[in-house]
Amino acid sequence: MTGLWFEPTRGKGKEGRKTTNTRTRCREKTGKMYSPCIREASEACFHGCCLASLLRFPDPHATDQKQLSSVALSRYNFAIATVASLFPNTQFTNHESLPPFDESFSKFNEAYPQYSNTERADQVRAQEYYHLSMSNHVCLDYIGHGLFSYSQQQNHHMAAPAAPPSSSSAPSLHFSPLELPFFEISYKSVNLNSQLLYGGEESELETKIRKRIMGFMNISEAEYSMVFTANQSSAFKLLADFYPFQSNQNLLTVYDYENEAVGAMICASKKKGARVLSAEFSWPDLRIHSEKLKKIILSKRKRRRGLIVFPLQSRMTGARYSYLWMSMAQENGWHVLLDACALGPKDMETLGLSLFRPDFLICSFFKVFGKNPSGFACLFVKKSSASIFKDSTTAISMGIVSLLPATRSAQFPDELVSSDIETEQTSKLKLHEDDLAAASSLSGPLHVQTMSNETFESHEISDDSFRQKGLSCSEIVELEMPLDIPQSLNKDNSAHGSSEIECRGLDHADSLGLILISLRARFLINWLVNALMSLRHPHSDNGLPLVRIYGPNISFDRGPAVAFNVFDWKGEKVEPTLVQKLADRSNISLSHGLLQHIWFSDKDEEEKEKILELKTSEVEGTLGNKKRYKSGSGIPVVSAALGLLTNFEDMYKIWAFVSRFLDADFVEKERWRYVALNQKTVEV
Repeated sequence: MTGLWFEPTRGKGKEGRKTTNTRTRCREKTGKMYSPCIREASEACFHGCCLASLLRFPDPHATDQKQLSSVALSRYNFAIATVASLFPNTQFTNHESLPPFDESFSKFNEAYPQYSNTERADQVRAQEYYHLSMSNHVCLDYIGHGLFSYSQQQNHHMAAPAAPPSSSSAPSLHFSPLELPFFEISYKSVNLNSQLLYGGEESELETKIRKRIMGFMNISEAEYSMVFTANQSSAFKLLADFYPFQSNQNLLTVYDYENEAVGAMICASKKKGARVLSAEFSWPDLRIHSEKLKKIILSKRKRRRGLIVFPLQSRMTGARYSYLWMSMAQENGWHVLLDACALGPKDMETLGLSLFRPDFLICSFFKVFGKNPSGFACLFVKKSSASIFKDSTTAISMGIVSLLPATRSAQFPDELVSSDIETEQTSKLKLHEDDLAAASSLSGPLHVQTMSNETFESHEISDDSFRQKGLSCSEIVELEMPLDIPQSLNKDNSAHGSSEIECRGLDHADSLGLILISLRARFLINWLVNALMSLRHPHSDNGLPLVRIYGPNISFDRGPAVAFNVFDWKGEKVEPTLVQKLADRSNISLSHGLLQHIWFSDKDEEEKEKILELKTSEVEGTLGNKKRYKSGSGIPVVSAALGLLTNFEDMYKIWAFVSRFLDADFVEKERWRYVALNQKTVEV
């Protein structure tokens, strides 16, 4: 496949903008691995309707050079169009020099004329998720799939009268605190093996939801069994508890960032004697180090096989990985767990996932995008692979749940709340640790926190509260007559008449389809990457960039997420937590995390010493005191992830926000602004 990169050279331009003469070069990379189905997959993905980059290893015997040249040319033209989407040859050196929104959107549409074909997504957002515009909220921190729409929620919950907003806070929407869930979650004391073999008693509600989700995920009920779990962490740990690491010794993970759910699996597997391994990612583009991973997978020792955890794309950097790693692992005796939480809403319909069937699959579902992240996760087990659990000595499975019809008198206990907040960040801040411990399910926002009632102390900001997004269970609407919604849900004709369970969030993804969603995300994420890279500090001898992108830059094949850091005029990194907090003050929800498992070549050793940071963790001592210890190294970063409903205005807002760091006094000004408002200072 083709890779592209750019080498800008500086020129002179207007005040606040610097021009560049961009030289674009194109190169082709040839992989070393081969699969007999790659030519068929590449042809089917030629027009970009599916994740073509995930089938990255070309057939060495391919003779259709004309087609390969056409693919290379299309990638080249896309990169040129992306550069042209933002006033070509222009660099911005202060936030006031940014072009207005309307002008930027016009240039964006000129560069990507196909974007207008995705206006259906804007219509869905305006009609069903209008709270995003009303609250002026930019959500770039969600993970998983949304079950319901905001409009659907409003139709079934009476809103309380809105209180007048304070002068220091963004407008918000207010609701009755007594929202009743449409179903409840209850933990089950059951053995995973028994659950897979016999299924257990399943309510009509669970049956309908299971069928709807499996249909949405494009997973065959004849081939896979599905188990509801409290959250993503529970699903990963559940599999680790029952997987036979005694005979299949290794646990191999392929993540370029610290993932808490995978961390829970690692801890559980180590207790069973597993040997934990990780893929490494080559600096600076963070591609998988193919030689090292291939060596692990192809090991001839039988006990060196085991379970490989594969995400297909990085939720943090947007880097994508080939399906063929899964195929290679299965052919060499490994069991494969596909982490589908970071995949797009319709990515399960891609050709690759119809060719390669993992042994296990995990996916998360949250309630309402931008409003309520409560939900659950699902563990899918291939029926032909379920027999490996038969000799497990684990008696009871922790984390399996049942979905029950809601009762008006029911109260959803805090300990069962699945708030789906990825606590790999919240645990670092140590905020409301006890309250959030049971709410971690890594579906919904990666990191959610409120920025009110705090001020800045030097370059540190802390919180004293988290944004309380609804903690009720996910909603299921039961209707006597089906609504006119595309891809309507399974109907159950009984003596009581026709009943339908409506998950309108999934319906919207189905109605938009894979091609529209993929095209839209491709245009938006590449524009954002290009826009961030156009920001340069003024009066610097070498045009010091404000932002550094980690992983892929402008690329036709990149995923809808970007990891970056902001640097001041002296070249010193602004702490990612600080950037995130300041963004939240602007009503922009970002996440932050730790890039890890990075491989540096000998020539990059000097740079390695500068950019890697030691991670410190705290543990409870014997006398109740906390002890800090070093636990690996990595690169703390800010991350923005695009979703189904992200639009160009969201991208422009984050660009405008980041550009404010071009003002050397921006952080100090923010500190004094909040001190002047007599807001409380809270230490991180």
